[in-house]
Amino acid sequence: MQNLVQNTEIFTPMMVLIAWTLLVLIWLYAKRIPAMRKAGINPDDSLSKDLSDALPIGARQVAANYNHLLEQPTIFYASVIAIAVMGHVDALAVGAAWAYVILRIVHSLIQNTYHTVMHRWTVFMLSSLALAVMVINELLKLF
Repeated sequence: MQNLVQNTEIFTPMMVLIAWTLLVLIWLYAKRIPAMRKAGINPDDSLSKDLSDALPIGARQVAANYNHLLEQPTIFYASVIAIAVMGHVDALAVGAAWAYVILRIVHSLIQNTYHTVMHRWTVFMLSSLALAVMVINELLKLF
């Protein structure tokens, strides 16, 4: 028999990842606006040319990470909602959700600070595995 937990318990890691994404957005502007000022970039210049190379790597990394937080996590959000709506929240789903969120935060910290690609890639693959565990666990319940 499944070890079901309260359906809403799986929403906590989802909300933490949403909050983290908003914090990274603040981090992005904290890095990008001063970098643009220092480089003498007028925001309207971006309408006619790509200005990304004019910004220092630190500002570009945080922007890339923010974009990453809007890509694969959409699958995570949909999975969390589907699992909760179907009433299939169990300890494995919640544990995998927390693993995914913690690993995505570590991924952000690596990318936005020292950015060693193999460290970032390893954490990304582990987070993808946690997401896969969540999805496969749910598929086994459905089929």
